[in-house]
Amino acid sequence: VQLQASGGGLVQAEDSLRLSCAASGRSFSRFSMGWFRQPLGKEREFVAAILWSSGSTYYADSVKGRFTISRDNAKNTVYLQMDSLKVEDTAVYYCAAGYSGRVYYSPPSWNYWGQGTQVTVSS
Repeated sequence: VQLQASGGGLVQAEDSLRLSCAASGRSFSRFSMGWFRQPLGKEREFVAAILWSSGSTYYADSVKGRFTISRDNAKNTVYLQMDSLKVEDTAVYYCAAGYSGRVYYSPPSWNYWGQGTQVTVSS
C-alpha cells in the first residue's frame, strides 16, 4: 500500500482545513487508517484513527470535538477534517495504514506511512 497525503497549508487560528490521504493498491477497505502528527522537534503523536473492522473512530484528547476522520472506500481515501484550528496544531501530518482491526496509538504499530503534509496555524 502506498499513501499520498495532501491538503496541508498555512491557515489562521480558528480556520478549517481538510487533509486527504489517497491509497494505492487493493483491499483499502481492509485497512485501518490513522492520522498522526509531528511538531518540529517533537515525537510523532496519534491524532485520529478509523478502524476497518467496525468503522469506529478514535481521537486524541487534544483534537476531540474539532477534528473528524472519515473514509471513502470507493475512492481509497481517508480524510481529516480539522476545524477550529489552534497554533498548537502546527505540525507535519502523516497518514498511516494498519492491518489490525484494533486501535493502536503508537506509531510503530502501523504498517504503512505516507510522506507527510505540513500544517501551519498562525495566530
